[in-house]
Amino acid sequence: MSHTIKTLFDALWADYLHQCPSAEDIHQLLGQGATIINDHVAFRTFNLPEVGLDKLAAHFIALGYEAKGEYEFKQKKLFARHFEHPTDPSAPKVFISELLLEQCSDAVQQAAKAMVAQLPAGAAEQPDFLYRGAQWQVSLETYQQLLQESEYAAWLAAFGYRANHFTINVNELPGFASLVAVNEALKAADYPLNQSGGEIKGSAEVLLEQSSTLADKVAVTFSNGSLTIPACFYEFAQRYPMADGQLYSGFVAASADKIFESTDAR
Repeated sequence: MSHTIKTLFDALWADYLHQCPSAEDIHQLLGQGATIINDHVAFRTFNLPEVGLDKLAAHFIALGYEAKGEYEFKQKKLFARHFEHPTDPSAPKVFISELLLEQCSDAVQQAAKAMVAQLPAGAAEQPDFLYRGAQWQVSLETYQQLLQESEYAAWLAAFGYRANHFTINVNELPGFASLVAVNEALKAADYPLNQSGGEIKGSAEVLLEQSSTLADKVAVTFSNGSLTIPACFYEFAQRYPMADGQLYSGFVAASADKIFESTDAR
C-alpha cells in the first residue's frame, strides 16, 4: 500500500509510541486535548548503498518533499539532511542522518554490514520500511561493542528503522508562550530533560531553540538475551522569524549534536 503524508506519519507515530510510551502522556499534558503540530521527525541510518540517507529520503520525496539544509557532525561521524514539503506547511519537516562508516573502526563497519546483509533485497523500498524497526538479529555482545564506539550505531542495531523522535512545534502550542514554559511544565510533571549543552539548545539569535526529554527505556530482545535500554524521545522546538518575517525552517548543527545525546545509555 502506498502512503499519503497523513498515513505515513500516522504509521510512524503508532510505532513510535511503543518505543516512547511517555509521548502520549506528554501530548496530553501539553496539548490538553488540542491538536499538536509536529515540527519534524528524525531518522537514523548507515551510509551503505542499500539503506543510506537517500533511500530513506525517497519515501518522502515521493510525497512531494524537497531536500533543504545539509549538516555535518564531525565528532559523531554523521552527515544529515533535512527535507520540507513546499506546498503543505502542516507536513512535518524530516531530518535524516547517516553514520559515515568509512570513518569508523573495522568492527563497527563489519557489524553494520552484517546487519544490512540480513535485510531482504529491496527492503528499503517497501512502504513500511520506515516503521519496521530492527529487521535483523544482533547479539548483546555486538550491541555492547558498538556502544563503546558509537552510541548512534548501537541505537540503530537495537531499534532499526523507525522515528527516532517526534518534535512538538512550540510556536503552534496553545497555552505556552515559550520553550522555557514548556520545559517547566515537563519538569513539574517529573519528565527528565536532556541537559547536554544546556536544557535549551540554541537561542533566538540562531533562530531556533530546542529541548528534549531523555529517551524512554524499553526492553529489547537481542539474539542471545534482552536488555532494557534508551529507545526514543520527545523533542520540542521554538522557531524565530528571519529578516523577511518568515520563521526559520532549518536546523542548527551545534544544537542537533546535543539532541542526539537524548538516547545516550545512562
